[in-house]
Amino acid sequence: MKFCSQCGEAVSERIPAGDNRVRFVCAHCETIHYQNPRIVAGCLVTHEHQVLLCRRAIEPRHGFWTLPAGFMENGETTEQAALRETWEEARARVEAQQLYMLFNLPHINQVYMFFRGQLADMEFAAGEESLEVRLFGESDIPWDQLAFPTISKTLRQYYADIHTREFPVRMLDIPWPPHRRPGSLS
Repeated sequence: MKFCSQCGEAVSERIPAGDNRVRFVCAHCETIHYQNPRIVAGCLVTHEHQVLLCRRAIEPRHGFWTLPAGFMENGETTEQAALRETWEEARARVEAQQLYMLFNLPHINQVYMFFRGQLADMEFAAGEESLEVRLFGESDIPWDQLAFPTISKTLRQYYADIHTREFPVRMLDIPWPPHRRPGSLS
């Protein structure tokens, strides 16, 4: 950030009084510009132990498979965001939705929230951000073509939970990739 969105003057990085983190602060109007993690909301949509996956038509990871998910918009709840993203990417309607997985990804300033729900009907199709949408059984999932670690971890947890028939809400941290740790030369 170089300029203040309130007055247009230059900003600098400093720790404001009463804070403990470096923030962008306007030297002219003293507005503190907070930057906070982005929330990604999505759905693990199921039908008879099959899961609905979308093949991405956009970057990052174009052509790889994912659960329908995307960034939350202002003015919506996390559940509304998950349902909207599921409709936009898979043209699918979901019922009996409940929070299932929460991932903290501090190295990219994101929080992922996946809800688990069932297809309301068998009508689904590729939305604008998807090349195709399909139901997969566990043995058919293209495990080596999943777009993100959060997707594979959610799917593996779901299939483990099927055996116990318990689906508690889980929270996991996805640490900085070992080969790209801050300050690392490798």
